[in-house]
This record gives sequence, structure tokens and C-alpha cells, in this order.
Amino acid sequence: MALLERVATLIRANLNDLIDKAEEPEKMIKQVILDMQNQLLQVKTQVAIAIADQHLLLKKQKENEQAADEWVRKAEMAVEKTQDDLARAALERYKSYEQLAASFKEQVEDQRVQAENLKTALSKLDQKLVEARSKKDVLIAKHRRARVLTRASRAQMAIGEGAKGAAFDRLKEKVIHAEAVSQAHAELVTDNVEDQFVRIEKEEEIEKLLAMVKSRHALNP
Repeated sequence: MALLERVATLIRANLNDLIDKAEEPEKMIKQVILDMQNQLLQVKTQVAIAIADQHLLLKKQKENEQAADEWVRKAEMAVEKTQDDLARAALERYKSYEQLAASFKEQVEDQRVQAENLKTALSKLDQKLVEARSKKDVLIAKHRRARVLTRASRAQMAIGEGAKGAAFDRLKEKVIHAEAVSQAHAELVTDNVEDQFVRIEKEEEIEKLLAMVKSRHALNP
């Protein structure tokens, strides 16, 4: 998440080092504090959204679990009427809702982790903002002096590192693309066979569920 990356950068920022390197220390510290305030507001908003999304996903999970239970009840009813085909159809619906419920359960957990990460970032950023405000006057007074900087050599080093980084990124992209093409070819070969096995396994699972429902009905006429 881009927001968390920006917040992490602010949290890790060494205030003393930032001011020490700044040409205008007073302007720099004021800008840092402003950035922290803006990011703090954004993180608060995202925390609220993440928690709301978590509640919605949990609601969807419960709804699908209830629907799955209802289709099992309908399958049992069909078995009572000796309508095996209808029972199988009901169990198909049950499996669909069960899978949806499991998917929503995973999303609920992912959303919970995201909300916790945002809460942690919010707390750390708030602490960093308090630190920045308390150090503002001291840092400005300490670093308000002229300094001679070796801008040319630093710029040259940055350009060199940038070129190396760009070349590495291009090489990495080529490798990733080649791997993706290879994987796609492999999937094209295996998809048909795998689909057949998935279909067979699904049919076997439905038959097992039907037998279980019949057995339960026989025990509880």
C-alpha cells in the first residue's frame, strides 16, 4: 500500500539528519511536520475504512455459511422424499456456498491484518509527530548556519547509481517475463487434464455427501 510506504518513510526519518542536510532548515522542519499531519489524517481515514470493510466481509461470510446450512437442510428433505437427483442438486448448491464462505473468511483475516497494520502505523506516526514538534525550535537553532556541500560529486554518484538501478530493473523484468511465458505454456498443457480430475473429485465428493445425508436420515427417521 502506497500510503503505508509513505508513512513508513516519515517514521524512519532521522530529523537531525534531515535538518543537517537542508539548505533551509526552518522550511524543512515545517514541511516535515506538515507532511506528518497530512499523512496522519489519511491513515485515520484508512483505519476507519479498513474496519468497516472487515465488518462487511464478516457479514458476507456469515450469510454464505447460513445459506450452506439451508441447502444441507433441503438435501435432507429431498432424501426424505427419496428424490436423490434433487438432493444432489441441493448439495451442489451447498458446496458453492461453503466455498464462498471459506473465501470470505480468508478475506476477513486479510482485512483484519491490514487494519492492525494501519493502527500500528497510526500510533508510530503520531509519536513521530510529537517528537518533531518538540524538537522543532532546537533543531532550527542548531542547524541555522551556512554549510559548504559537495553537490556536484553527490549528484554524479546519484546518476551513476540510478543508471545501475535502471539496468538491473530492466534485466529483472526480462527474467520475470520469461518465467511468466514458460508458466503459461505449462498451464496450457496441464489445464485440460487437471480440469477432468477436479470434475471427478467434485462428483465423488457430492456422492459422499449424499450418502452421509441418507445415513443421517436413516438414523433419524
